[in-house]
Amino acid sequence: MSSSSKRCLVLLEKCKNMNQLKQAHAQVFTTGLENNTFALSRVLAFCSSHSHHHGSLAYAFRVFERIHDPTVCIYNTIIKAFLLNGKFNNTLHVFVKMLQKGLRPDNYTVPYVLKACAALHDCSLGKLVHGYGSKLGLVFDIFVGNSLMSMYVVFGDVVAARYVFDEIPCLSLVSWSVMISGYAKMGNVDSARLFFDEAPEKDKGIWGAMISGYVQNSCFKESLYLFRLMQLTDIVPDESIFVSILSACAHLGALDIGVWIHRYLNRSKMLPLSVRLSTSLLDMYAKCGNLELAKRLFDSMQERDIVCWNAMISGMAMHGDGKGAVKLFYDMEKVGMKPDDITFIAVFTACSYSGMAFEGLKLLDKMCSVYNIEPKSEHYGCLVDLLSRAGLFEEAMVIIRRITNSWIGNAETLAWRAFLSACCNHGKTQLAEVAAEKLLQLENHSGVYVLLSNLYASSGKHSDARRVRDMMKIKGANKAPGCSSTEIDGVVSEFIAGEKIHPQMEEIHSVLEKMHMQLDYNQ
Repeated sequence: MSSSSKRCLVLLEKCKNMNQLKQAHAQVFTTGLENNTFALSRVLAFCSSHSHHHGSLAYAFRVFERIHDPTVCIYNTIIKAFLLNGKFNNTLHVFVKMLQKGLRPDNYTVPYVLKACAALHDCSLGKLVHGYGSKLGLVFDIFVGNSLMSMYVVFGDVVAARYVFDEIPCLSLVSWSVMISGYAKMGNVDSARLFFDEAPEKDKGIWGAMISGYVQNSCFKESLYLFRLMQLTDIVPDESIFVSILSACAHLGALDIGVWIHRYLNRSKMLPLSVRLSTSLLDMYAKCGNLELAKRLFDSMQERDIVCWNAMISGMAMHGDGKGAVKLFYDMEKVGMKPDDITFIAVFTACSYSGMAFEGLKLLDKMCSVYNIEPKSEHYGCLVDLLSRAGLFEEAMVIIRRITNSWIGNAETLAWRAFLSACCNHGKTQLAEVAAEKLLQLENHSGVYVLLSNLYASSGKHSDARRVRDMMKIKGANKAPGCSSTEIDGVVSEFIAGEKIHPQMEEIHSVLEKMHMQLDYNQ
C-alpha cells in the first residue's frame, strides 16, 4: 500500500464531522482505495455512528449501493447503521439482499436482525431467523443466543427464551439477566428469583434485573430488601437501580431511604444527577408527602424533559394544589415544552381534586384542537370524575354516552367507576344504583358492592346494605384486605387488615388502646 493510501486511512480514522468524512472519502477515490473493504467499512461506520447529522445515513446507503461486491463485514456495518437509527424495515431489507447475494450471515449479522424483529414485534419473522440461525449452527454462539432470548422476552414467550437458555453451552451474565427480566415481565417473580439465586455470579445487571422485576410487580418491600443485600457486596448501584428503588420508596412512603439516596448521590459524585434521576427523586418526594422538597428540586434543575414536568404537575395534583398544577402547565407551554397525553391526565386530575370543572373542560378543548391528542380511556375517566365531583352529573352522563357509543378500550368501566364514587359521595342513591348496575354488567368487582353497601348504610337503608353484601358473597366478589405501610428508622412495616403477624403487634395494640382511652377522656 502506498504512503498516500496509508495517509488516507489515517484521515478516515481521525474524522470528526461529515464535512471531514466527505473530504476523506474523496481521497479514497484519488488514492485508488474505492474497492478497499477496510476503507469503505470505515466510511459506513462513521456515518452510522454520526447519524444525528442530517443526511449521514442516506450518504452511507448511497456509498453502500455503489459497492460492487460487498463483503459480510460491509453488510453488517450498514445493517447495524439502520438498526441503531430505528430503521428496522431497512435492516431486514438489507439482510434479505445479503441472502440473495448468497452470502452467509455470521454471529454479528443475526443478533442485529433479531433485534429488528423484536422492535417490529414480528414474531413469525423472528422464528424464521431463529430457524435459519440453527441451520448455520449460530444459535450456540453466546451473542446470538442472548439476542434470541431477548427477542422472545419481547414477544412474551418466556418458554421459548428458556429453551434457548438451556441450549447455550457457555452462558454469560447477560443470559441470566435476560431470563430474570423475562420471568419478571410475565409476572412470575418466583421463577425470576430462582434464576437470580442460581446465577453463579451476580453483576450489576443481574441485581438490577431482579430489583426492577420486583418493582414492576409491586413487590416493593422485597426490592428494598434486595437493595440492602446488594449494598453488602462491592457492587455500586447504577442509575437504573436507583430509579427502581426510588419508585419503591414512592409507593411505600419510605421517605428516609429516598432522602438517603439523594444525599448519597450528592456526596459520592460517582453518578451525575441526570434528568431521569432528578425526576425519580422529585416524584418520590411528592408521593411521600413532601411537596416542598419536590418543588425545590424541580426549581433547581437546569434541564427538564416532559416526564419531569408531568411528575411535578402530578405531584401538585396529588396534594390538592389544582391552581398550582394548572399554572405549571401554562409555564410549561411558555418555555416551549409540548404536553403529551400523560400531561393532560395529570392536569385533569388536578382540576378534579380542586373542583375546577370548567378549567378542565377548557383544557380538554385545548388538548383536542391545539395539540391534536385523541382522548384515551384514562382521559375520559378523569373527565367523568371531574364533572361528577363538581356535581355536574348530567354533563358526566353525556361523556359516558359518548364513550359507550365509541367503544374506547376500558374507558366505559373507568368512567362508571368514577361516576359511582361521586354519586356515593354526593348521596345520589338512584344514580348510584344505575351506575352500579352498569358496572356489574362490565365487571364483578368487590369495590362496586362495597360503595353501594356503604351508601345504603349511610342513608339508613340497612336492609338494602345487607342485600348488597349477601349478593357480593353469592357472586364470589371477595374484598381485598386493606393494606398500609409506614417507615420508622429506615425500616418499612406493612400492615394488612385482619393479620397479626407483626412481631410488635401487642405493643402496637397497647399504644392504640391508650390513644383510644385518651380520646374518650378528652371528649
